[in-house]
Amino acid sequence: MRITGGKARSRKLITPKATDKNTIRPTSDRVREALFNILGELVHGARVLDLFAGTGSFGLDALSRGAGLVIFADESPQALTLVAKNLDSCFEHPPAEIIWSDLKRSSSYSTLKKRYARDMPFDIIFLDPPYEKKLAETALTMIEKTGLVAAKGIVIAEERWKAALPEQIGGLHLHLHRRYGDTGIWIYKQQNRQSVLTGTTE
Repeated sequence: MRITGGKARSRKLITPKATDKNTIRPTSDRVREALFNILGELVHGARVLDLFAGTGSFGLDALSRGAGLVIFADESPQALTLVAKNLDSCFEHPPAEIIWSDLKRSSSYSTLKKRYARDMPFDIIFLDPPYEKKLAETALTMIEKTGLVAAKGIVIAEERWKAALPEQIGGLHLHLHRRYGDTGIWIYKQQNRQSVLTGTTE
């Protein structure tokens, strides 16, 4: 696995040991590259939240492409160690923080809001929970409910492609759905807001 673009392009990422691969599933290079091609210049200067961060591959790619701040959150000590090692190996003094967070609990999203997004919500939120445990829908609900995402921000969820994620959760409206092999990507934006991806309105 490598960073797919930006100033740290092609830097190799430290990946899970064989014993951790059942609990840490990194987003593939192919999927990340496709996502950042969709996001384009929106990443530059953005406040990014990488939930269920795993190796931190999404947030690391965002930093490489000029994100203004990246917060990595996961409940796995092994995952947080991987993120820290990858940050150290790829960047010098990056604008990033790592936080332990049990993202199955609704209170964790309120804590993230109070700590990082009370005055400036996140522009891009990426979540990649374990597949087929309904955690993606729960996380989307809590992100919307707690106001973690900015008014013109976007939320990206990764799940198995055949998962049935809703078209709308509160103010979040499904904007794009893409399949990459066994991986599905759902991109949400705030309903009735100007589209941050196309410049059009709903």
